[in-house]
Amino acid sequence: MRTFPVTLQHNHTLASHAHDWDQLTYAASGVMRVDTVAASWTIPPHTAVWVPAGIEHAEHMFAPVTMRTLYFAPRLVTNLPRGDCRAVNIPSLLRELIVHAALQGALDRRVRAHAHAIGMLLDQLAAVTTVPLQLPAPRDARARRVADLLREAPDEDAPVGVLARRAGASRRTIERLFSRDTGMTMAEWRRRLRLLHAVRLLAEGEPVTSVSLAVGYTSVSAFIAVFKREFGVTPGKYA
Repeated sequence: MRTFPVTLQHNHTLASHAHDWDQLTYAASGVMRVDTVAASWTIPPHTAVWVPAGIEHAEHMFAPVTMRTLYFAPRLVTNLPRGDCRAVNIPSLLRELIVHAALQGALDRRVRAHAHAIGMLLDQLAAVTTVPLQLPAPRDARARRVADLLREAPDEDAPVGVLARRAGASRRTIERLFSRDTGMTMAEWRRRLRLLHAVRLLAEGEPVTSVSLAVGYTSVSAFIAVFKREFGVTPGKYA
């Protein structure tokens, strides 16, 4: 098992790439986003993203950020999926094990102390729970253009028809494409995008009131209610 600890004071993007080993990147502080052709995952502090070997992905770090990445030999971790990424909660013991492993640089199962540490890591990983921090990506180019427009301005209030025309399609076509490609209606996708942007802002220390306005909600109570319904927790969980 190999490790890669990094702390960044400026935003940084790693272009799309893949690894031969499975990857678990833990956000000790700050926020990152992982994009694949299928979806994106927003990773706030004390959460991690699982990226199986061979999955093409881009990484966006929003500074200041401290990440601790573990690379596992293929098939060493057996309980997490092989076909796509996952956002997972990191409990306190697993957090300490990740930090310990990062300090070692690499762990070799032929070394007794390292083998014990790897065993504990694998035991803890077997119990992690996933969190709904993913946003499916539309495949169609026209729908992707609409998605990009909304990513650039999460508080954008333009009607779907206006966005569709800017992408060279009709409202009905865009709504159909989002439903087909993402399994979500356009309204559901837009709401999830806004709330994931809110997760990032909350993790960066923005107050709930400011965040609700930044993602298009004029009522703080409405924002809190929608956030809790979507993620099962209040915005304070990520503040």
